[in-house]
Amino acid sequence: MKRILAGTALALALIATGPAMAKPGDPGREKVVAAIKSDHDASIERLRKWIALPTIANMGINHREGAEYMRQLALDAGFQQAKVIATDGVPGVFATLDAGAKDTLAIYFMYDVKHYDPAEWSSPPLEGKIVDRPGEGKALIGRGAVNQKGPETAFLTALRAFRTAGVKLPVNLVFVAEGEEEIASPHFAQVVNQPEVRAALEKAVGIIIPSASQSVDGQVTLLLGAKGAVELQLISSGEKWGRGPNKDIHSSLMANVDSPAWHLIKALNTLVADDGHTPAIDGWFENVKPLTARQKELIAADVAAGNEADEMKVLVIKHWYKDEDYLTASYRLAEQPTVNIQGLVSGYMGPGGKTVLPGRAEAKIDLRLVPDMTKDEAVSKLKSHLAKRGFGDIEVNVSGGYGPNQTDENSPLIKAEQATLADAKIPATLSARSAGSWPGVVFTGPPLHLPAGQFGGGRGGGAHAPDEWLLIDSSNPKVLGFDGQAILYADFLYEVARTAKAKR
Repeated sequence: MKRILAGTALALALIATGPAMAKPGDPGREKVVAAIKSDHDASIERLRKWIALPTIANMGINHREGAEYMRQLALDAGFQQAKVIATDGVPGVFATLDAGAKDTLAIYFMYDVKHYDPAEWSSPPLEGKIVDRPGEGKALIGRGAVNQKGPETAFLTALRAFRTAGVKLPVNLVFVAEGEEEIASPHFAQVVNQPEVRAALEKAVGIIIPSASQSVDGQVTLLLGAKGAVELQLISSGEKWGRGPNKDIHSSLMANVDSPAWHLIKALNTLVADDGHTPAIDGWFENVKPLTARQKELIAADVAAGNEADEMKVLVIKHWYKDEDYLTASYRLAEQPTVNIQGLVSGYMGPGGKTVLPGRAEAKIDLRLVPDMTKDEAVSKLKSHLAKRGFGDIEVNVSGGYGPNQTDENSPLIKAEQATLADAKIPATLSARSAGSWPGVVFTGPPLHLPAGQFGGGRGGGAHAPDEWLLIDSSNPKVLGFDGQAILYADFLYEVARTAKAKR
């Protein structure tokens, strides 16, 4: 009975906010939609199997296996050729689908996920258990459910439906995937810069990363960019410093021996102002491009359509920085580059105490960058800042990173996204950029200069956290379930072809 009710709710959702009826020039759409719906159970099982094979870049888990699995998923979805691209790190995947169309769309996937602690989850993180989500429907719980294997599976489901239905794709596709997004994509440029890959991407009208981006109210924010990210470790050691111990020693010696841990803390304290928040690295804001009047207008419209209380609830917070109002905090989120401490590691970390003076201390740092900052600039300024203050001995180990990306709201890609959502009667706003990051700059920057965006319907949450989830069957008529997500992608492909044709 519950399954019947869930199916009824999903049907209502598709009527109320689901992808629209076929337009002239959308041949075979009804067959594609039927194929998506009939493939529901098999699609969810494919998602479960993918979740069961996590690629975790920073732990060396399933590098080759994950790449090969991604390659096979692309072939199974209809790509005519797919190959694993070796890099100096985790491999990438490149695939193409020639539909004989006049226009080409590029697709970016990540097949890696964040690590996890099973003890923190309500069900095994690799199981893909379906659970009730009160007020929303049924959700699948698993690492990678929303970030990004769930939305990516929905996109592949749409492609499979075209093939199953015997309907020709309206656009050609170029596909690139990486297994290091979660460690700031240190080698992804090696994939994109392969001559064969670059030549294929040059034909594209733009590139998207699939996402499940509806709010609890059903609204979608289309992002015109994203901050850049740099991941690094700052390491203070007696060995490099030339002071303090080279290994952990008895804590009583703190009276007459220097401490590498305190040395690191003193260095960290110079990176932000007295508020513990605002970056204070010398020259940090030198190349920061302020938000334009139009970008502020877009953010204000997005905030007006949003739900501050729901966002705070999801984040488990009660205040924005300095108790700023929602709009001011949203401007800051888009405009301000950041210096964040992800973690601090030093000495004894077990239960109780051990009375040691550590010989080494490490801070795990991420930097978020906005236009017109660059990765190289940020790292250079950080190193110079530390050296100037007597902390030149502290090692700066950069493990990955890239600059910010930005796309014109009037690009055909963004127009196609807007038109697809409008036809589906899904309310949508534009916003200047995401505070989160993805390596879109390798596409939007030279030499490709492609429009890039995140696109999709449906809903999920818990990325990087325990109990990550994706909505499968939606009881909320404003929000798409899994089938609705896949149908939306099919409609988007039709719309890309239509928009590109009008542009020619």
